[in-house]
Amino acid sequence: MRLLQDGPATYEAMFAAIAAAQDHINLETYILDDDEVGQRFAQVLIDKQNQGVQVHLIRDSVGTLGTPTAFFERLAASGIRVLEFNPVNPLTAGPDWALNQRDHRKLLIVDGRTAILGGINISSVYSGGSRQLATRERPDGRVAWRDTDLQLQGPVVAELQKLFIAAWTAQKGPTLASKDFFPPPERVGNEVVRAIGSSPEEPFSLIYATLLSAIGSAETSVHLTNAYFVPDPQLLAALEAAAARGVDVRLILPSQTDSWLVFHAGRDHYDRLLRAGVKIFERRGVILHSKTALIDGVWATVGSTNLDWRSFLHNHELNAVVLGTDFGAQLQAMFARDLAASEAITLERWRRRGPGPRLKEAFARAWAYWL
Repeated sequence: MRLLQDGPATYEAMFAAIAAAQDHINLETYILDDDEVGQRFAQVLIDKQNQGVQVHLIRDSVGTLGTPTAFFERLAASGIRVLEFNPVNPLTAGPDWALNQRDHRKLLIVDGRTAILGGINISSVYSGGSRQLATRERPDGRVAWRDTDLQLQGPVVAELQKLFIAAWTAQKGPTLASKDFFPPPERVGNEVVRAIGSSPEEPFSLIYATLLSAIGSAETSVHLTNAYFVPDPQLLAALEAAAARGVDVRLILPSQTDSWLVFHAGRDHYDRLLRAGVKIFERRGVILHSKTALIDGVWATVGSTNLDWRSFLHNHELNAVVLGTDFGAQLQAMFARDLAASEAITLERWRRRGPGPRLKEAFARAWAYWL
């Protein structure tokens, strides 16, 4: 198991895994841009396809709306089997078309033995890491993105493979190639790892229910890092109850974002949480895109799920849950580094904010369910 911080490390791991592929590559992503990074991925996938390694690609229709059709036609022409998840155009979609349902998962599976998942899309915005000085921007002038992924091996890869195949089948994609999707599992490491997928078709989000249960059982600490924080009443109550039990509840949230409405809808809850004893920190100098949680230093999750209504109700999401002190220590060290680059939000300071932010929060609150 390997914890990956930011785009450069994650892309390096993905390219290495792809280069080593012998049988098949299954890739599922929300965004796949036609830029430097996207073109590099396209080329290495085409090269592997030409070598006889079958590539299957699921790309979300909304997430890739800005990517030219020619980009995917080139992939398909090489033999890569490409599936557009829930096409925006209802004329090309199936009878179960629902515009608001999106595939927000980020998953790479190679030969049924190695998997990489987390929050990183395939786009040049992630090509700059977040370990620079807080004031430093990428060479193109844009602020670096801070994200987290996880490279996995062992039996959990088979569970991730099942989720990929289920998504492909449910979307009625082209016939999957006859490949060795489920090689004999090998035990790797000492941690217990579970793959959890969620979709709007289910009666509830299993990822959400699992997180609520973990927070409800917390005895010492709840440390959450999340890009899009628009909690529902259950999550708010769980965080408040944990703080009331004396649990150290800390949230690292963005100080700047690519989603204005989500940003201010989340800030609308700061006063209530701060009054309850929850500690809130805003990560400076980067666009925070990580989605991680660490409970009591032992229960950890990394994945694509945001703490907002969209992730819990409308998106197909994917997380890995890891039980173990070794991985917990790694994630805790990463949390500490982000904490050191964050600014604490105190109740006194928060209540001194001007009318402008308050109006933005009130406006965003009305749209919380649809964000």
